[in-house]
Amino acid sequence: MAADEASLVPAWLEPMLAKADGGRLRSGPEWAYEYKLDGYRAAMRIAPDGTTVLTSRNNIDFTAEFADLEGVLAPALDGRAAYLDGEVVVYGEDGRIDFERMQERRGRYVRHQSGPKGLEFKDVPVRFLAFDLLRLGDRSLLGLPYDERRGLLAELPMPDPYRVSVVRAVTFDELAADRRTPADFLAHAASAGYEGVVAKLRSSAYHPGQRPDSWLKHPLVRTQEVIVCGWRPGQHSFTGTLGGLLLGAHDPVTGDLVYIGDVGTGFSQATRAELRAQLEAMERRTHPFVTTPPREDTVRARWVEPRLVGEVVYRQFTRGGRVRHTAWRGLRHDKDPADVLAPRAVPQESAAPPPPAPSSAPSPTPSPEPAGQRITVQAGHRRLTLSNLDKVLYPADGFTKGEVINYYSRVAAVLLPHLAGRPITFIRYPNGVDGQKWFEKNVPKGAPAWLRTVRLAGTGGTIDYPLLDDLPGLVWAANMAALELHVPQWTVESGTRRPPDRLVFDLDPGPGTTIVDCCRVAERLHDVLVADGLTPYAKTSGSKGMQLYCGIRTDDPAAPSAYAKRLAQRLAKETPESVTAVMAKAQRTGRVFIDWSQNNPAKTTVAPYSLRGRDHPTASTPVTWDEVRACHHVTRLTFTADEVLDRIEEHGDLLAGVAKDSAPLP
Repeated sequence: MAADEASLVPAWLEPMLAKADGGRLRSGPEWAYEYKLDGYRAAMRIAPDGTTVLTSRNNIDFTAEFADLEGVLAPALDGRAAYLDGEVVVYGEDGRIDFERMQERRGRYVRHQSGPKGLEFKDVPVRFLAFDLLRLGDRSLLGLPYDERRGLLAELPMPDPYRVSVVRAVTFDELAADRRTPADFLAHAASAGYEGVVAKLRSSAYHPGQRPDSWLKHPLVRTQEVIVCGWRPGQHSFTGTLGGLLLGAHDPVTGDLVYIGDVGTGFSQATRAELRAQLEAMERRTHPFVTTPPREDTVRARWVEPRLVGEVVYRQFTRGGRVRHTAWRGLRHDKDPADVLAPRAVPQESAAPPPPAPSSAPSPTPSPEPAGQRITVQAGHRRLTLSNLDKVLYPADGFTKGEVINYYSRVAAVLLPHLAGRPITFIRYPNGVDGQKWFEKNVPKGAPAWLRTVRLAGTGGTIDYPLLDDLPGLVWAANMAALELHVPQWTVESGTRRPPDRLVFDLDPGPGTTIVDCCRVAERLHDVLVADGLTPYAKTSGSKGMQLYCGIRTDDPAAPSAYAKRLAQRLAKETPESVTAVMAKAQRTGRVFIDWSQNNPAKTTVAPYSLRGRDHPTASTPVTWDEVRACHHVTRLTFTADEVLDRIEEHGDLLAGVAKDSAPLP
């Protein structure tokens, strides 16, 4: 073997990702189970001569940062190349994986990048936990079943198990032989401090860059009462309102008020305004805690008297006493601040998993009744009665009506601005996505008297449309199994229809095409629209295609359709083999249909963040232009409800600028 070949590491592959299981841990002999790890996803790529490269899930080189992992597996490979998929983790003093210590270590590394390369951190050692083997020697293992890949991985000797090891995996049959169940494995994961469990189909191949149904993650979540001790003003799309809350609770041992973290998601627009008004009247000059919180957590903080009690959902309570992955559920007026205790670590010997967060709107009171019965919840300033929260609306994922309500409650802050003032058309699925659906424009009988409506002339007479501009209205709609929310490109004011303020292009892939083809058309439309002085924004449809939006100013209701039609016909003329501007199905095979007609004042388009009535709980999701340009596989732009929530936490509302960037229609 030539020297240059010996040092050639296997080419990087985009990792396969796990899909959320909708709250239902899969069970059966076809499944295997692994712990869900809380570290940095990484590929360990090893050349025949032992040269080792560690790469992040986004193809960032980690090798220098984790220099103590370099070459650790080389002695076990006997001159063979290898590609391992896994996670780099750090352990705490209690022997559990500790993401907080990993973050501290990362901060130190970043601050010292200008120092010696390969800087070691002997006081915070890292460990690579492998859970898949993608290549061994000259052989690609991607097409092998999971069981065979894991078997080959298990056969590899671990020369230094303190630095590299294999994640424990157990099959359903192995659990059954021990008279145990997947639920027992989940309970052990909870007691051992893991993030959750990943169920993997034993017959499945490895699909780089995809998020298929063969890997399903089941995260563990908890609820916690908290004392509101401060707040931060919002930034970007939340400028002028509340951005987040700083939380406290009493130490269970000393009774002292301690800082336990913050929360910045799960608020409706109305809730942000209401909370800010309450908190401004309670402000104080200094923090109320027994010890000063970390400076990085308190930038721009405004402190308040610790009187208000709320509730959050969270996934982890860290060694440092912080709740992580939080979302706001609502105020708890029935609770006294003196009774709020900080969470405690789950004892190692505990066998029971933490209870899942109730799948309902914020702040349920009282506790849920048995499955199929009713529960009263506080949503914003309204009390609503919800029913059948356990009813499965997405059978393929076990995603229930309660989870639908929970999703809409948590996206309210970014969704409601896109619904404000726009008459809503519902698509309801009362018996789930496999049952009958129906469109509903008129407000149904039994709607609450407080629901805002608008009466507009329609083709068959007048229609009383619902207007959803607050959390209670959104929760009410979700409780009716109104999975899909569709809106026009215009708003109403004082009962009068205003001129269009949005231009939309609906890119619909015909037979033989996918959203990947839509992305290529979207790139071309982007350039044309920018040249015409408009600022385009992109979102997925949540189904097969995508839409582009531009904020516009025009007094002519017919002008947007005319302009969009001209552009659609122009692109179709330039590339008739891949684009059509004609709705006829016979013209759409192998082409992307640019549907310009949704700008007609009588038409509607699925709202951003709306769920779709498909097999899985996917949602119409705003995306960046970098994501559009990088999309070369359908799964890259397919997002489930859980993934949308994660994206909002990371990006905020990627469509927030549509109104701000409005320009005259060319």
